[in-house]
Amino acid sequence: MCTTRMPLTASLSPYGFNLGDHVGDDLARVAQHRQQVAQWLGLAPCWMKQVHGTEVLNLDLQTCLKSLAEPPQADACWTTQPGLACSLMVADCLPILLTDLKGSFVAGAHAGWRGLAHGVVEALWAAVNPQPNAVLAWLGPCIGPTAFEVGTEVKAAFVQRHPEAAACFTAHTTSGKWLADLQGLARQHLQRLGVRHIYGNDGSEPWCTYRNPSEFFSYRRDGVCGRMVACIGLRG
Repeated sequence: MCTTRMPLTASLSPYGFNLGDHVGDDLARVAQHRQQVAQWLGLAPCWMKQVHGTEVLNLDLQTCLKSLAEPPQADACWTTQPGLACSLMVADCLPILLTDLKGSFVAGAHAGWRGLAHGVVEALWAAVNPQPNAVLAWLGPCIGPTAFEVGTEVKAAFVQRHPEAAACFTAHTTSGKWLADLQGLARQHLQRLGVRHIYGNDGSEPWCTYRNPSEFFSYRRDGVCGRMVACIGLRG
């Protein structure tokens, strides 16, 4: 997710520069926004229909070009082909971007708690099969650990498989629920796979989508809102 500014057109409030085609925004304007992103990147993004699952796509040019009109259903993707961009739409969920020291591949996973608990990172890893000590991971903005209130079933979904995940949950002082550290859970998943070079989101407030309405969309905060995109690609 790039922090530099690009010339934008914008939909009416509450959507702004929205890239999601499933949130009630004008679809013609969404397509225009997506084309602007592609032009700005100089790459062909793949716009996926994300369902909080573990399906992984191996991208090719035809899939990326068709995705504007026919988005494939998946929550992770990867490619070794220059000119393509793995693109993850988010508005509280965590975008995870991967490459290696040689730039031999790029990959991305859309990681909400469901996808993360059900193994979207591991499914992507199995598809790419990289060398762990050469992998670089970047975690984008997501709902932060002081804002992400979840039920006991969410904690159980992680802790039953990996007891160390308990460290990423803090008891809420008033609601009887838990506050979950989504980026902390993602770091644990990556570290179990052998990844040591992990950058980006450190759980601090500037990275929190919920706490920063002037910077980020947040579904938890606003209900109806646009979607941001995190992209990674290989240039020719």
